[in-house]
Amino acid sequence: MAYSTQHWLARFAQSERPAYLLLAELIERDVGEGRLSSGDRLPPLRQLAEALSLDYTTVARGYAEARKRGLVDSHPGAGTYVKGGNPSLASRGGISAEMSMNLPPEPRSPALLARMRESAKRIFAEDDFYGLLRYQEFGGNLADRDAGARWLRRQLPGVRAEDVLVCPGIHSVLLALVAQLVPAGELMCVEALTYPGIKAIATQLGIKLFPLQMDKDGLSAAAFEDACKAVQPKALYCNPTLQNPTAATIPASRREEIADVAQRYNVAIIEDDPYAMLPSQMPEPLSLLAPEISYYVTGFSKCLGAGMRIAYVKAPDAMRQRRLAATLRAFTVMSSPVTNALATRWVNDGTAEAMLEAVRAEASDRQELAQKHLRGLRVQTDPEGFHLWLELPSGVAPLAFAERMRDRGVWVVGSAAFATDGNPPQAVRVCLGGAMSWSECAEGLQLLASELRNDET
Repeated sequence: MAYSTQHWLARFAQSERPAYLLLAELIERDVGEGRLSSGDRLPPLRQLAEALSLDYTTVARGYAEARKRGLVDSHPGAGTYVKGGNPSLASRGGISAEMSMNLPPEPRSPALLARMRESAKRIFAEDDFYGLLRYQEFGGNLADRDAGARWLRRQLPGVRAEDVLVCPGIHSVLLALVAQLVPAGELMCVEALTYPGIKAIATQLGIKLFPLQMDKDGLSAAAFEDACKAVQPKALYCNPTLQNPTAATIPASRREEIADVAQRYNVAIIEDDPYAMLPSQMPEPLSLLAPEISYYVTGFSKCLGAGMRIAYVKAPDAMRQRRLAATLRAFTVMSSPVTNALATRWVNDGTAEAMLEAVRAEASDRQELAQKHLRGLRVQTDPEGFHLWLELPSGVAPLAFAERMRDRGVWVVGSAAFATDGNPPQAVRVCLGGAMSWSECAEGLQLLASELRNDET
């Protein structure tokens, strides 16, 4: 149940403090006085704004300030909760199964960790350290671009260093691409269930998302063509490999159909492929099927770790690469030379490949664990990924289910966080990676299965 904030009204009426700061201070006071406890859920932003006669932005800033002070945690599709002793998870259920953040599992290999540390140390011992503290040309130096090309050649054979931009994370690239390709007020096609970050970007830029029907193989090419005829979208954004959240990989024949539609209607493709390096075999990227209109984006966040804020981008041609670089430079100045140097060294000395193999193996083991505990339930997943799409029984609301599981110490994300058509299905996304241990993953899956089987009876 959400926490009652009626006693805050008098303080807002009497205080001259900026409202967002006062909100964070009231949360802090109530935690200190025991009115709020670890795991208590705070009201949703709009509900609290209405209750306190504040605007939405002020409440959002207040919650952000409370997060900055370490008081609360927010989880997409689940809400905002008072933090407990664990800085990343508030839990009352006896376990801490953080299954809401889609992070690669962290292999527990001492040899691999030692290798990563040793490789990282060489950057500071051998490289021009002051050079890493200076401004650099946007897009990475030649060594960084060459390493990026080597990494991309798994999916884009023949790509050259001069074809690659090294950028500060996939999300920043998506922001720049959408800003460049889709004017405010115009439409971009997306999957009916899509990466929540693209929804946030669209809101910030004032563009409209046009949802495309999906099936077990991903977005429908026929729905995409209908949209091209009816609404003339400026771009198509898609996540074709181990899609977030459904884990679907678009098969080769469907990719050919999508590429054909995009070419016939001259619609730019933003191919967001962060999971592309995980499958042992994968269909050709859309960017190979429609190279003259496609932007291919991948990085290390889903195969090494989210802290590796590096993205490699292949634009259709040199002119559009320069335009993208200029837009990104305006938004981000440049990617971190230190992080670039680390990524380049790990690609060149084989550490990135070793980490990728370890993540694959750990993800495969955890998928087997999920299959064991969730047997008989309706699950869509891929044995080489590390998240799954779990359908709920009829009548079980995803948000309510996510809140119920949170109270038992298991964090999952309800379908509303991903839906773009206003009609979220009865499902939740469950992630198997991150810092969660093997035993926490097993217990989390067991609790999920137990709760769902109780709902079905």
